[in-house]
Amino acid sequence: MEAKDVIDSILDDPAFAPFVVCRRTMEALPGNFVDFPADLDPRIAESLRAKGVDRLYSHQAAVWEAARAGRHVAVVTPTASGKTLCYNLPTLQALLEDETARALYLFPTKALSQDQQAELNELALGGIPVKVATYDGDTPESLRASARDSGRIVISNPDMLHAGVLPNHPKWIKFFSRLRYVVIDEAHAYRGVFGSHVANVVRRLKRIAAFYGSKPTFILCSATIGNPRELAEFLIEDEVSLVSENGAPRGEKRVVVYNPPLVDAVQGIRRSTMTESQRWALAFLRAGVKTILFAHSRVRTEVVASYVNEALQNVFTDNARIRVEAYRGGLLPNERREIEKGLRDGSVRGVVSTNALELGIDIGGLDAAVVAGFPGSFNSFWQQAGRAGRRGGSSIAVFVASSSPLDQFVCRNPDWFFERPSEEARLDADNPYVLTDHVKCAAFELPFRQGERFGPDIEGVLSYLEEDGVVRKAAGKWHWADRSYPAEGVSLRSATADNVVIVDATKGRNAVIGEMDRPSAKELIYENAVYIHRGRQFLVKSLDIENRRCLVEEADVNYFTDALVKTDIKPLTEDERFGYGTAEAVLGDVLVRSQAAKFKKIRFHTHENIGYGDIDLSEEETQTRALAFLFPAGTAAGDALAAMDAASVGAALGGFASLARRIAPMYLLCDARDLGVAERVRDPHFGVPAVYVYDRYPGGTGLAEALARRAASLFAAAASAVRSCSCASGCPSCVGAADEFEGSSAGADAKRASSALLAALAGKSD
Repeated sequence: MEAKDVIDSILDDPAFAPFVVCRRTMEALPGNFVDFPADLDPRIAESLRAKGVDRLYSHQAAVWEAARAGRHVAVVTPTASGKTLCYNLPTLQALLEDETARALYLFPTKALSQDQQAELNELALGGIPVKVATYDGDTPESLRASARDSGRIVISNPDMLHAGVLPNHPKWIKFFSRLRYVVIDEAHAYRGVFGSHVANVVRRLKRIAAFYGSKPTFILCSATIGNPRELAEFLIEDEVSLVSENGAPRGEKRVVVYNPPLVDAVQGIRRSTMTESQRWALAFLRAGVKTILFAHSRVRTEVVASYVNEALQNVFTDNARIRVEAYRGGLLPNERREIEKGLRDGSVRGVVSTNALELGIDIGGLDAAVVAGFPGSFNSFWQQAGRAGRRGGSSIAVFVASSSPLDQFVCRNPDWFFERPSEEARLDADNPYVLTDHVKCAAFELPFRQGERFGPDIEGVLSYLEEDGVVRKAAGKWHWADRSYPAEGVSLRSATADNVVIVDATKGRNAVIGEMDRPSAKELIYENAVYIHRGRQFLVKSLDIENRRCLVEEADVNYFTDALVKTDIKPLTEDERFGYGTAEAVLGDVLVRSQAAKFKKIRFHTHENIGYGDIDLSEEETQTRALAFLFPAGTAAGDALAAMDAASVGAALGGFASLARRIAPMYLLCDARDLGVAERVRDPHFGVPAVYVYDRYPGGTGLAEALARRAASLFAAAASAVRSCSCASGCPSCVGAADEFEGSSAGADAKRASSALLAALAGKSD
């Protein structure tokens, strides 16, 4: 049967059809092709023809023209539209024309780096004499010198560029002096505080390149976002040509919204998302459709992969020759590469993944994507849905809703889901906290000259650092004057780079089988936890946080474990008070504590709770900065809350907190994930209703301070968002879905309660 017929038969299956709330078909589109450029090197053309490529898509040709003209260019086209060739063509051409030229490829993950290495190796084997080298944390020391000295294309990531390459630039003289192209793939991943760090790493890269006499052309690739040119120009601080007209053909794609059946209509409990997503994946796999299932957490990924393999288990047919793997963070590098290779060569027919495979890794011709629960953003959903259909032909993406308010809102309002525009990506390279860190790194790399540009007020930052004793000024230059290696103390992504190693101690094996960051380890591999690794079950015997070592032994149990994590926020200092007329706020340090104190044992398949256990681990503490909005009596907002019952006060504060987390990033140029919020009906420290907005990075990155001075704009925008929303009682576009709030009266009146609070905050009558 054709893939289209197989998909139709599954959609019409009575086991699924009654619970499909919406089907949308994206019709197939023809491609817009152009001939190879006249000046394309014959060796490249021959290699492409050997792979079955005899023409270019129009957007590939447009990028070629811009790059060859020396213009920076950003290409923004859907998944599987041939973006890799957009940058490989001009890069390879330049390297063949000039045997001394070099190029740098930056990818946000190691998996993407390995994928690109495999792609380029195929071209090199096809007769293109260009040495390609990967230089990241997995690269053995013995190969690093070779990559520096003879690598024509060096594949890396921003973290390695920041901590390993730029501080050691004298070893890279040959590379930087001949640097022609810098490729930044998956540019949409560089947003918020992480993106702000990466933009400063790019500043440092351009500075080093200029020192050695080169001025590279940047080629950026991105998935669909709301502001692609703006993001690209923020990242490289230069004018960028945008290529957004997709010339690639598109196969027919069905997108299905599926709401699992109710098992308890009174309480609104539905069949487990894990169980239902597994059923969809099995239906596709048994019909011969290669499938990816996104499960969004490490535990869910391993559990669902186990369910699928268990359902397929048949010793006589070798599981019908269907191999399904779990793919997640914490796998060893050789395991990741083995799974990626299996997906490409067809030996792996299905994969259950966290968002680790969301980005543009070529994982072969998958025809179905199952997304188990909303992944957190619409851009993420469409990226995951786009994993299917990379080879053309019919494909399908199934969104399996959970019982969460957002998922259920999507099921009630599918038009809203399909018509909602892409989110915008924001960053602030001039965030004073982030900028200061990178000025330190840049001063270590090269002295700063008088009048040199690096952010808006480089001399102010250098004067501050001079007072701090880490730089000194002499003969019109600022020199690094400290013994430290500053890049070591600056993490681009988080402050917890130290990992816990997981060791299989079964029968004295003493073999490393995985790794995990410290905060995750406290919530996933505590003593007596069940750790699942590629379908094998292990029982945790000990977790030594101090020595970063976890011992596990193979076991056969009928349950998995899930930690119960509680989070608390405690003010430490009150540095500054603000009066906004309608409310007050306090800026200061807070201690955010999260602790896994107990865990549940959950039986496989039925998901019933079969017991609890205690977790004896210290709290994970983060000291950061927060802005606490206070609503005491006598202020307009406080008086509005005083007129409500307790349930409505909780709903109003929850609605404001939800809006603040989503609207504040527009004013702070960050990502919603960079902020945390907490609401208190009666805060134990201040004694009044409060909403905390805190920086999720240890020590803070200036977001709370910036918000304190933009609070009036936040109040007005939040009030406007609620007034202009057409929903009746709350939705994800405004205060959150009505059933997000506890208590029937609060749920029904969530929007009304939030509207009253926000109108008071904004200084307008309700």
